[in-house]
Amino acid sequence: MKKAMIVMLLSALAVAGCEKVPLTGRKQLILVPNNDMLAMSFTQYKQFLDTSRVVSTSSGDAEMVTRVGNRVRQAVEQYMNANGFSKRLEGFQWEYHLVQSGQVNAWCMPGGKIVVYSGILPYTQNEAGLATVMAHEVSHAIAEHGNERMSEGLVANGLLQAGQLATGIGTSARSPQTQALFQQAFGVVGPLAYQFGVGLPHSRRQESEADHLGLIFMSMAGYDPNEAITFWTRMAKAGGGKAPAEFMSDHPSDQRRISDLQKLLPEAQKFYSGSRRNS
Repeated sequence: MKKAMIVMLLSALAVAGCEKVPLTGRKQLILVPNNDMLAMSFTQYKQFLDTSRVVSTSSGDAEMVTRVGNRVRQAVEQYMNANGFSKRLEGFQWEYHLVQSGQVNAWCMPGGKIVVYSGILPYTQNEAGLATVMAHEVSHAIAEHGNERMSEGLVANGLLQAGQLATGIGTSARSPQTQALFQQAFGVVGPLAYQFGVGLPHSRRQESEADHLGLIFMSMAGYDPNEAITFWTRMAKAGGGKAPAEFMSDHPSDQRRISDLQKLLPEAQKFYSGSRRNS
């Protein structure tokens, strides 16, 4: 009887929280209210910046991060608003920061809170390479992959009650258990330190999905999608070293990722051609 009740609860949760990822149309379980996700994100993002070596916005590299970020943001907003997904952007407060660190990494939290580590710049090499990385990370936020992981974690840890389906997650999203799940979903180690790409439980499905969305968004932003192939090929060749492997942890294999992106190029080229006509 207990097992049957659990199955019924999970089925009800799946129906109540089922949404579709933009562009790919994949169904996903989303249970944590957007306001709660944004509140947790904004708090922890500020804490991270307060304890990190943020590069001055007047530096050339930081200006490039902001420039690429704004172009990707505009492309995302254009696509989401034109295709009925504007609700996913409600409450976004976009920020782009370059942080001095040897980590070969970048990440984006809910609400458009983006960090690029300086250690990845030797591998991006140019704006298009940086756009590949930033569009990929933004796509994780747009696809609400973190919320999806948290939702699955809430169910798995029994933090949801059937009665909450009608009223939303409510205060449980602010509980210590849910805060811990947020940290796990976004790779937070301890209260302040982020380890995106190191032990972060991105499923290969979510990574491939972010590759897909990211390729489209960078193309819409006016960056040649062929540069994404160039970047990931460069990362694959450098993958024998410790740093590139850090960024590519828990990701699809190099060959699979590049092959998938090559198959998506014809689709992305259409968006790229359109962006050039509208520029």
